[in-house]
Amino acid sequence: MAKRRQAAGQATRPRMPAEYGILSPRKGKGLLPWSWAAHRLAKSRGHWIATTRPDGSPHVMIVWGVWLEDAFYFGTSRNSRKARNLRTNPHCVVCTERADEAVILEGVAQAVSDAAAIKRFAQAYRKKYEEEIDTEQFPVHAVRPRTVFGFVSTAEAWAGTATRWQFK
Repeated sequence: MAKRRQAAGQATRPRMPAEYGILSPRKGKGLLPWSWAAHRLAKSRGHWIATTRPDGSPHVMIVWGVWLEDAFYFGTSRNSRKARNLRTNPHCVVCTERADEAVILEGVAQAVSDAAAIKRFAQAYRKKYEEEIDTEQFPVHAVRPRTVFGFVSTAEAWAGTATRWQFK
């Protein structure tokens, strides 16, 4: 996958039932900046990835990965349940490990074949986790965001910070 930059998505409030009490974009603390979400995607040590099995049932697993070039990159065995699921249906959800400052990324996973991109991923992975990843044994995937949600889950911040970013 060639190196490319994706501009921050359009920030709005998520559409949620009135019972959740989500405030208008100008009320509360306001919409969160994209930098808030990108920082948490980069700093989260573990990320949850949700995929769908061929029979339609869900599968969730923790993965190590890096936020790089406006996408979430991770390696996984070709034989892992998540890799098999992604071959059938590449739509997935990636979440940071903290629910109190949640970032939920909905996107489509793609296998990365560009050698330069794989090298950049391996270097970023080594720096973040202080260990090597064998990208032959654990092929690299990239999930580019389509829709991302950000929530600060405290009673006083929830209704006034809930943010949705939409990408093309």
